[in-house]
Amino acid sequence: MRLDRNRELAKLREQARLGGGQARIDKQHAANRMTARERLEYLLDADSFEEFDMFKTHRCTDFGMQEKVYPGDGVVTGYGTIDGRLVFVFSQDFTVLGGSLSETFAEKICKVMDMALRNGAPIIGLNDSGGARIQEGIESLAGYTEIFQRNVDVSGVIPQISCIMGPCAGGAVYSPALTDFVIMVENTSYMFLTGPKVVKAVTHEEVDIDSLGGAQIHATRSGVAHLAYESEEAALSGIRELMSFLPQNNMLPPEIKATEDPFERMSVALDHIIPDNANEAYDIKDVIRETVDDGIFFEIQSGYAPNLVVGFSRYGGHSAGVVANNPAHLAGTLDNDASIKGARFVRFCDAFNIPLVVFEDVPGFLPGTAQEYGGIIRNGAKLLFAFAEATVPKITIITRKAYGGAYCVMNSKHLGGDINYAWPSAEIAVMGAGGAAEILYARELREAQSPEEANEKLERHKREYAGNFTNPYVAARRGYVDDIIRPRNTRFRIIKALIMLENKQVSEPVRKHANMPL
Repeated sequence: MRLDRNRELAKLREQARLGGGQARIDKQHAANRMTARERLEYLLDADSFEEFDMFKTHRCTDFGMQEKVYPGDGVVTGYGTIDGRLVFVFSQDFTVLGGSLSETFAEKICKVMDMALRNGAPIIGLNDSGGARIQEGIESLAGYTEIFQRNVDVSGVIPQISCIMGPCAGGAVYSPALTDFVIMVENTSYMFLTGPKVVKAVTHEEVDIDSLGGAQIHATRSGVAHLAYESEEAALSGIRELMSFLPQNNMLPPEIKATEDPFERMSVALDHIIPDNANEAYDIKDVIRETVDDGIFFEIQSGYAPNLVVGFSRYGGHSAGVVANNPAHLAGTLDNDASIKGARFVRFCDAFNIPLVVFEDVPGFLPGTAQEYGGIIRNGAKLLFAFAEATVPKITIITRKAYGGAYCVMNSKHLGGDINYAWPSAEIAVMGAGGAAEILYARELREAQSPEEANEKLERHKREYAGNFTNPYVAARRGYVDDIIRPRNTRFRIIKALIMLENKQVSEPVRKHANMPL
């Protein structure tokens, strides 16, 4: 009798592991996609996965659903480890009724989210679903909303990562959108609220799935996707790398990673990286890689708003969030997209005890009607708000331009920057010397006897203004920068500052929450 029961258990487990059946598994493989369980096996440490609710099934009897019952009901849930660290996971199974979400499907996801919160561990969702199970109607919609509520409840408490491995449409998109990071796979995943057929019916636009909601669209135009990879394997490996920079929860710091990169390592290349011509571009990522441990920089949203660079690195083994203006794109100006991108990243780092290192070279906010009509005042204020609100250690290195309101926004001393350094090439002023001279001496220039005389006066006044106002020593005399440092010493100075700030504490006024200019 006992042997028969063990055989029955083994048979039921095998049935559950087959999901929607071998034929559907073969179809999934033919589309160059892994199954839900294969993805978890690739993502997690070997033999670490423990599954919950393998035998749970739906309770729907309408539309002949009593004949379509599968153990697990289309989602695999449980916990495992990544590099030895506990994580909770769910992986949607497209082979079972197209991965459609039912009431019990949602219950399984909510259960692991609740467990993740109670145990202070990250939650990772692998999404591959056709959306709500229409046979269940309101129950499936209620299930989605229960998940949304938990996304909000755990936000800023435990890291949430969503990886889109197939379709994600309609209301299903809002759970990933509420998480900290959205990762997509090129050519096999897509996200949209309304599909191409609905778009055509309502707006008469002709658009295919990839152009409407593919990985590249969301990674470069909408900003919905934080990372996009060429394959499922690369995406899952990307999750593992991302996790290495993050803490388990908001009460713990990220883990320290040993490095053989000397803390005091100098980079002579940085002494020569700023062009002699102030209008000439350079790539700020070269600066970042010269200063971080082992040259490793894990960039977030690299294809979206590239004029502002954000991502994770380590300094002396400690994880840090890097925010940097990039003169190689739009001269490093701040626009609507860059401001929103930066604000979101800064707030994530602040929520999870990750220090911020800022590299500043910003001539101002991008001018134009498109920016003004798009809300640059409100969006720029988001980035300002995020830096001002952040209580983690905040370090700023001004490499070149720091002009006007953009100087204020980029973690200036006045917004609570803990350590603010400037390179000798820094230019800190309301605006560049040329523009300032044209305004301040406009009358004198108009009264010049010839264009040559006007130009000579303009150049003289530009030099005077630069000497008196745009060099870093003016700010240093007022204490707005803590020191002017040689570029080659940047890494060492950042690491020393981070060590000094390890026990930083900030007292905040009591309030329910602030009212960020959303």
